[in-house]
Amino acid sequence: MSKKTRHVLGISGGKDSAALAIYLRNKYPELDIEYYTCDTGKELSETYELIDKLEVYLGKKITRLMAAEDSSQDPFDHFYNIYGRYLPSSSSRWCTKKLKLDPFEEFVGTEPVISYVGIRGDEDREGYISKKTNIQSIFPFRKSIWSEDVITKLLKNENIPAVIEIYNFLFKDKDLNRIIEIVNQPVSTRFTIQQKLNLLLDQDIKSFNAVVFEYLKLTDYPLGKESYFPLIDNDEILVRDDIFKLLRESGVGVPAYYEKMEFEIDGKKGEYARSRSGCYFCFFQQKIEWVWLYEQHPDLFEKAKEYENLKDGFTWNQNESLETLSTTERIESIKREFVNRTNKSKTKSPYLIDILDDTEEEGCASCFI
Repeated sequence: MSKKTRHVLGISGGKDSAALAIYLRNKYPELDIEYYTCDTGKELSETYELIDKLEVYLGKKITRLMAAEDSSQDPFDHFYNIYGRYLPSSSSRWCTKKLKLDPFEEFVGTEPVISYVGIRGDEDREGYISKKTNIQSIFPFRKSIWSEDVITKLLKNENIPAVIEIYNFLFKDKDLNRIIEIVNQPVSTRFTIQQKLNLLLDQDIKSFNAVVFEYLKLTDYPLGKESYFPLIDNDEILVRDDIFKLLRESGVGVPAYYEKMEFEIDGKKGEYARSRSGCYFCFFQQKIEWVWLYEQHPDLFEKAKEYENLKDGFTWNQNESLETLSTTERIESIKREFVNRTNKSKTKSPYLIDILDDTEEEGCASCFI
Protein backbone atom coordinates (compact mmCIF):
# COMPACT_ATOMS: atom_id res chain seq x y z
CA MET A 1 0.00 0.00 0.00
CA SER A 2 1.48 3.35 -1.07
CA LYS A 3 2.08 5.97 1.58
CA LYS A 4 -0.01 9.13 1.61
CA THR A 5 1.82 12.22 0.40
CA ARG A 6 2.26 14.80 3.13
CA HIS A 7 2.23 18.54 2.49
CA VAL A 8 4.45 20.58 4.82
CA LEU A 9 5.48 24.20 5.21
CA GLY A 10 8.26 25.44 7.47
CA ILE A 11 7.71 28.70 9.34
CA SER A 12 11.06 30.39 9.93
CA GLY A 13 9.67 33.43 11.70
CA GLY A 14 10.45 35.52 8.62
CA LYS A 15 8.07 37.40 6.36
CA ASP A 16 8.15 35.11 3.31
CA SER A 17 7.29 31.79 4.96
CA ALA A 18 4.57 33.49 7.02
CA ALA A 19 3.08 35.07 3.90
CA LEU A 20 3.24 31.74 2.06
CA ALA A 21 1.27 30.03 4.83
CA ILE A 22 -1.40 32.74 4.59
CA TYR A 23 -1.44 32.61 0.79
CA LEU A 24 -1.87 28.83 0.57
CA ARG A 25 -4.47 28.73 3.32
CA ASN A 26 -6.57 31.36 1.51
CA LYS A 27 -6.09 30.23 -2.09
CA TYR A 28 -5.80 26.45 -1.71
CA PRO A 29 -7.78 25.50 1.42
CA GLU A 30 -8.15 21.95 0.04
CA LEU A 31 -4.45 21.32 0.75
CA ASP A 32 -4.00 19.62 4.10
CA ILE A 33 -0.77 21.37 5.05
CA GLU A 34 1.24 20.57 8.16
CA TYR A 35 3.10 23.56 9.59
CA TYR A 36 6.32 23.31 11.56
CA THR A 37 9.04 25.57 12.92
CA CYS A 38 12.56 24.65 13.99
CA ASP A 39 13.36 26.34 17.30
CA THR A 40 17.08 26.90 17.88
CA GLY A 41 16.50 28.35 21.34
CA LYS A 42 18.18 31.56 20.15
CA GLU A 43 15.37 33.31 18.31
CA LEU A 44 14.18 36.86 18.90
CA SER A 45 11.04 37.30 20.98
CA GLU A 46 9.43 38.89 17.90
CA THR A 47 9.84 35.58 16.07
CA TYR A 48 7.87 33.66 18.69
CA GLU A 49 5.18 36.38 18.66
CA LEU A 50 4.77 36.02 14.89
CA ILE A 51 4.46 32.23 15.13
CA ASP A 52 1.77 32.56 17.82
CA LYS A 53 -0.22 35.06 15.70
CA LEU A 54 0.11 32.89 12.61
CA GLU A 55 -1.10 29.83 14.49
CA VAL A 56 -4.30 31.69 15.42
CA TYR A 57 -4.84 32.89 11.85
CA LEU A 58 -4.28 29.46 10.29
CA GLY A 59 -6.45 27.74 12.87
CA LYS A 60 -3.85 24.99 12.97
CA LYS A 61 -1.05 24.01 15.29
CA ILE A 62 2.48 24.86 14.17
CA THR A 63 4.60 21.95 15.34
CA ARG A 64 7.68 23.07 17.26
CA LEU A 65 10.71 21.00 16.28
CA MET A 66 13.73 21.12 18.57
CA ALA A 67 16.98 19.29 18.00
CA ALA A 68 18.31 17.36 20.99
CA GLU A 69 14.99 17.82 22.74
CA ASP A 70 16.01 15.54 25.61
CA SER A 71 19.02 17.72 26.42
CA SER A 72 19.05 19.97 29.49
CA GLN A 73 20.37 22.76 27.25
CA ASP A 74 18.69 24.57 24.39
CA PRO A 75 19.48 23.12 20.94
CA PHE A 76 22.20 25.60 19.98
CA ASP A 77 24.12 25.29 23.25
CA HIS A 78 23.80 21.51 23.18
CA PHE A 79 25.57 21.21 19.81
CA TYR A 80 27.92 24.09 20.58
CA ASN A 81 29.29 21.98 23.43
CA ILE A 82 29.17 18.75 21.41
CA TYR A 83 31.38 20.46 18.79
CA GLY A 84 33.94 21.48 21.41
CA ARG A 85 32.67 25.06 21.61
CA TYR A 86 33.26 25.59 17.89
CA LEU A 87 31.00 28.46 16.83
CA PRO A 88 29.31 28.39 13.42
CA SER A 89 30.23 30.80 10.63
CA SER A 90 29.34 31.45 7.00
CA SER A 91 31.96 28.86 5.99
CA SER A 92 30.89 26.28 8.57
CA ARG A 93 27.12 26.31 9.09
CA TRP A 94 26.71 23.36 11.40
CA CYS A 95 23.87 25.29 13.00
CA THR A 96 21.76 25.03 9.83
CA LYS A 97 22.25 21.29 9.50
CA LYS A 98 21.88 20.33 13.15
CA LEU A 99 19.21 22.80 14.23
CA LYS A 100 17.10 23.11 11.06
CA LEU A 101 17.62 20.39 8.45
CA ASP A 102 18.10 17.35 10.67
CA PRO A 103 14.95 18.01 12.79
CA PHE A 104 12.98 18.62 9.58
CA GLU A 105 14.13 15.37 7.98
CA GLU A 106 13.37 13.43 11.14
CA PHE A 107 9.91 15.07 11.21
CA VAL A 108 9.03 13.93 7.68
CA GLY A 109 10.75 10.55 7.87
CA THR A 110 10.56 8.40 4.73
CA GLU A 111 7.05 9.32 3.63
CA PRO A 112 6.57 11.19 0.33
CA VAL A 113 6.51 14.90 1.14
CA ILE A 114 5.73 18.11 -0.72
CA SER A 115 7.61 20.96 0.97
CA TYR A 116 6.40 24.49 0.18
CA VAL A 117 9.13 27.11 0.08
CA GLY A 118 8.64 30.88 0.28
CA ILE A 119 11.25 32.08 -2.19
CA ARG A 120 9.71 35.03 -4.01
CA GLY A 121 9.30 35.79 -7.69
CA ASP A 122 11.85 38.62 -7.47
CA GLU A 123 14.60 36.42 -6.02
CA ASP A 124 17.16 34.62 -8.13
CA ARG A 125 17.99 31.63 -5.96
CA GLU A 126 16.87 28.06 -5.54
CA GLY A 127 17.12 27.57 -1.80
CA TYR A 128 18.34 24.38 -0.19
CA ILE A 129 15.89 22.45 1.95
CA SER A 130 16.73 18.75 1.59
CA LYS A 131 18.40 16.33 -0.78
CA LYS A 132 16.29 13.37 0.33
CA THR A 133 14.50 11.78 -2.61
CA ASN A 134 11.18 11.52 -0.76
CA ILE A 135 11.01 15.33 -0.36
CA GLN A 136 9.96 17.53 -3.28
CA SER A 137 10.14 21.31 -3.01
CA ILE A 138 7.50 23.59 -4.57
CA PHE A 139 7.86 27.38 -4.90
CA PRO A 140 4.35 28.92 -5.19
CA PHE A 141 5.51 32.56 -5.36
CA ARG A 142 7.76 32.09 -8.39
CA LYS A 143 7.11 32.07 -12.11
CA SER A 144 8.32 28.46 -12.08
CA ILE A 145 6.97 26.57 -9.10
CA TRP A 146 9.28 23.64 -9.86
CA SER A 147 12.69 22.89 -8.38
CA GLU A 148 15.83 23.06 -10.46
CA ASP A 149 16.36 19.29 -10.47
CA VAL A 150 12.88 18.65 -11.93
CA ILE A 151 13.40 21.22 -14.69
CA THR A 152 16.85 19.85 -15.53
CA LYS A 153 15.47 16.33 -15.96
CA LEU A 154 12.42 17.45 -17.94
CA LEU A 155 14.26 19.68 -20.41
CA LYS A 156 17.33 17.55 -21.12
CA ASN A 157 17.81 17.05 -24.86
CA GLU A 158 17.00 13.33 -24.90
CA ASN A 159 13.60 14.18 -23.42
CA ILE A 160 12.51 16.43 -26.30
CA PRO A 161 10.24 13.81 -27.98
CA ALA A 162 8.58 12.94 -24.65
CA VAL A 163 7.86 16.59 -23.82
CA ILE A 164 6.35 17.17 -27.28
CA GLU A 165 4.23 14.05 -26.87
CA ILE A 166 2.90 15.28 -23.51
CA TYR A 167 2.04 18.72 -24.93
CA ASN A 168 0.19 17.12 -27.87
CA PHE A 169 -1.62 14.71 -25.55
CA LEU A 170 -2.80 17.39 -23.11
CA PHE A 171 -3.58 20.19 -25.57
CA LYS A 172 -4.91 18.64 -28.76
CA ASP A 173 -7.02 21.67 -29.68
CA LYS A 174 -4.44 24.32 -28.93
CA ASP A 175 -2.04 26.02 -31.34
CA LEU A 176 1.28 24.62 -30.15
CA ASN A 177 3.47 25.70 -33.06
CA ARG A 178 5.61 28.17 -31.11
CA ILE A 179 5.80 25.92 -28.03
CA ILE A 180 6.89 22.90 -30.13
CA GLU A 181 9.49 25.10 -31.82
CA ILE A 182 10.95 26.04 -28.41
CA VAL A 183 10.88 22.47 -27.14
CA ASN A 184 12.63 21.23 -30.28
CA GLN A 185 15.57 23.60 -29.82
CA PRO A 186 18.33 21.62 -28.07
CA VAL A 187 19.93 22.94 -24.91
CA SER A 188 23.52 24.08 -25.48
CA THR A 189 26.05 26.57 -24.17
CA ARG A 190 24.28 29.20 -26.28
CA PHE A 191 20.77 28.13 -25.29
CA THR A 192 20.60 27.21 -21.65
CA ILE A 193 17.95 25.29 -19.76
CA GLN A 194 17.02 28.51 -17.96
CA GLN A 195 16.48 30.32 -21.27
CA LYS A 196 14.37 27.44 -22.57
CA LEU A 197 12.35 27.37 -19.37
CA ASN A 198 11.68 31.11 -19.50
CA LEU A 199 10.50 30.93 -23.11
CA LEU A 200 8.09 28.10 -22.34
CA LEU A 201 6.75 29.93 -19.28
CA ASP A 202 6.31 33.09 -21.33
CA GLN A 203 4.11 31.13 -23.72
CA ASP A 204 1.81 29.73 -21.03
CA ILE A 205 2.63 29.03 -17.41
CA LYS A 206 -0.42 26.86 -16.74
CA SER A 207 0.11 24.58 -19.74
CA PHE A 208 3.78 24.18 -18.83
CA ASN A 209 2.81 23.27 -15.26
CA ALA A 210 0.41 20.67 -16.58
CA VAL A 211 3.16 19.16 -18.73
CA VAL A 212 5.57 18.99 -15.78
CA PHE A 213 2.91 17.37 -13.60
CA GLU A 214 2.19 14.76 -16.29
CA TYR A 215 5.91 14.09 -16.69
CA LEU A 216 6.31 13.59 -12.93
CA LYS A 217 3.98 10.59 -13.17
CA LEU A 218 6.83 8.82 -14.97
CA THR A 219 9.20 9.47 -12.06
CA ASP A 220 9.60 8.66 -8.37
CA TYR A 221 8.92 12.23 -7.23
CA PRO A 222 6.20 12.53 -4.55
CA LEU A 223 3.91 14.47 -6.89
CA GLY A 224 4.15 11.62 -9.39
CA LYS A 225 1.93 9.64 -7.04
CA GLU A 226 -0.83 12.26 -7.05
CA SER A 227 -3.76 12.38 -9.47
CA TYR A 228 -4.36 16.09 -8.92
CA PHE A 229 -2.33 19.10 -7.80
CA PRO A 230 -4.13 22.46 -7.61
CA LEU A 231 -1.02 24.57 -8.04
CA ILE A 232 -0.62 23.59 -11.68
CA ASP A 233 -3.25 26.27 -12.37
CA ASN A 234 -1.25 28.88 -10.48
CA ASP A 235 0.33 31.60 -12.60
CA GLU A 236 0.68 34.33 -10.00
CA ILE A 237 4.12 35.76 -9.29
CA LEU A 238 4.50 37.39 -5.88
CA VAL A 239 7.26 39.87 -5.06
CA ARG A 240 8.34 41.69 -1.91
CA ASP A 241 5.57 44.30 -1.91
CA ASP A 242 2.98 41.53 -2.23
CA ILE A 243 4.45 39.80 0.83
CA PHE A 244 4.10 42.88 3.03
CA LYS A 245 0.57 43.44 1.73
CA LEU A 246 -0.46 39.85 2.48
CA LEU A 247 0.86 40.04 6.03
CA ARG A 248 -0.74 43.38 6.82
CA GLU A 249 -4.12 42.64 5.24
CA SER A 250 -4.36 39.29 7.05
CA GLY A 251 -4.04 40.98 10.42
CA VAL A 252 -1.05 38.79 11.28
CA GLY A 253 1.20 41.75 10.58
CA VAL A 254 4.81 42.10 9.57
CA PRO A 255 7.31 40.59 12.06
CA ALA A 256 8.11 43.40 14.48
CA TYR A 257 11.85 43.35 13.80
CA TYR A 258 11.21 44.39 10.17
CA GLU A 259 9.51 47.62 11.24
CA LYS A 260 11.91 50.49 10.67
CA MET A 261 12.94 52.64 13.62
CA GLU A 262 14.35 56.14 13.41
CA PHE A 263 17.73 57.29 14.62
CA GLU A 264 19.67 60.52 14.12
CA ILE A 265 23.33 61.08 13.34
CA ASP A 266 25.00 64.40 12.47
CA GLY A 267 21.56 65.99 12.28
CA LYS A 268 20.46 63.47 9.62
CA LYS A 269 17.60 61.04 10.05
CA GLY A 270 18.16 57.36 9.48
CA GLU A 271 16.07 54.20 9.81
CA TYR A 272 17.15 50.75 10.80
CA ALA A 273 15.64 47.34 11.45
CA ARG A 274 16.59 43.71 11.16
CA SER A 275 16.50 42.36 7.63
CA ARG A 276 15.79 38.68 8.33
CA SER A 277 14.70 36.08 10.81
CA GLY A 278 17.15 33.67 12.40
CA CYS A 279 19.21 33.53 15.58
CA TYR A 280 19.86 36.86 17.26
CA PHE A 281 23.62 36.39 16.78
CA CYS A 282 23.40 35.26 13.15
CA PHE A 283 26.71 35.85 11.36
CA PHE A 284 24.87 37.04 8.23
CA GLN A 285 23.82 40.27 9.94
CA GLN A 286 25.16 43.57 8.70
CA LYS A 287 26.93 45.92 11.09
CA ILE A 288 23.90 48.22 11.23
CA GLU A 289 21.82 45.22 12.33
CA TRP A 290 24.25 44.54 15.16
CA VAL A 291 23.78 48.17 16.19
CA TRP A 292 20.01 47.61 16.07
CA LEU A 293 20.42 44.56 18.32
CA TYR A 294 22.64 46.51 20.73
CA GLU A 295 20.08 49.30 21.06
CA GLN A 296 16.83 47.33 20.87
CA HIS A 297 17.84 44.08 22.61
CA PRO A 298 20.88 44.95 24.76
CA ASP A 299 20.52 41.75 26.78
CA LEU A 300 20.80 39.61 23.65
CA PHE A 301 23.73 41.65 22.38
CA GLU A 302 25.56 40.94 25.63
CA LYS A 303 24.82 37.23 25.30
CA ALA A 304 26.22 37.25 21.75
CA LYS A 305 29.31 39.02 23.05
CA GLU A 306 29.76 36.34 25.72
CA TYR A 307 30.12 33.69 22.99
CA GLU A 308 32.88 35.74 21.36
CA ASN A 309 34.70 36.03 24.67
CA LEU A 310 34.76 32.23 25.05
CA LYS A 311 37.03 31.79 22.03
CA ASP A 312 40.13 33.86 21.27
CA GLY A 313 40.05 35.47 17.87
CA PHE A 314 36.44 34.59 17.06
CA THR A 315 34.10 37.36 15.91
CA TRP A 316 30.55 36.99 14.66
CA ASN A 317 30.96 39.91 12.31
CA GLN A 318 33.96 39.88 9.91
CA ASN A 319 37.08 40.75 11.84
CA GLU A 320 35.43 43.12 14.26
CA SER A 321 34.51 42.12 17.77
CA LEU A 322 31.18 43.11 19.31
CA GLU A 323 33.19 44.80 22.06
CA THR A 324 34.70 47.14 19.48
CA LEU A 325 31.49 47.52 17.50
CA SER A 326 29.55 48.66 20.56
CA THR A 327 31.74 51.63 21.44
CA THR A 328 30.05 55.03 21.07
CA GLU A 329 32.47 56.14 18.34
CA ARG A 330 32.03 52.95 16.31
CA ILE A 331 28.23 52.99 16.56
CA GLU A 332 28.20 56.59 15.33
CA SER A 333 30.51 55.63 12.46
CA ILE A 334 28.34 52.67 11.42
CA LYS A 335 25.18 54.79 11.52
CA ARG A 336 26.88 57.56 9.53
CA GLU A 337 28.07 55.13 6.86
CA PHE A 338 24.66 53.52 6.67
CA VAL A 339 22.77 56.82 6.32
CA ASN A 340 25.14 57.98 3.58
CA ARG A 341 24.83 54.69 1.73
CA THR A 342 21.06 54.66 2.10
CA ASN A 343 20.74 58.20 0.78
CA LYS A 344 22.79 57.27 -2.28
CA SER A 345 20.76 54.15 -2.93
CA LYS A 346 18.58 54.21 -6.02
CA THR A 347 16.07 51.76 -4.61
CA LYS A 348 12.47 52.87 -4.94
CA SER A 349 11.24 50.90 -1.95
CA PRO A 350 10.50 52.72 1.31
CA TYR A 351 11.41 49.67 3.39
CA LEU A 352 14.81 49.20 4.96
CA ILE A 353 14.43 45.48 4.40
CA ASP A 354 14.70 46.11 0.65
CA ILE A 355 17.88 48.15 0.99
CA LEU A 356 19.51 45.52 3.18
CA ASP A 357 18.46 42.64 0.96
CA ASP A 358 19.99 44.32 -2.07
CA THR A 359 23.43 44.61 -0.48
CA GLU A 360 23.99 41.81 1.97
CA GLU A 361 25.37 38.36 1.36
CA GLU A 362 22.72 35.73 0.77
CA GLY A 363 21.96 33.72 3.86
CA CYS A 364 20.60 30.25 4.28
CA ALA A 365 17.10 29.60 2.98
CA SER A 366 16.34 27.18 5.79
CA CYS A 367 16.70 29.97 8.34
CA PHE A 368 15.43 33.01 6.55
CA ILE A 369 12.58 32.35 4.11
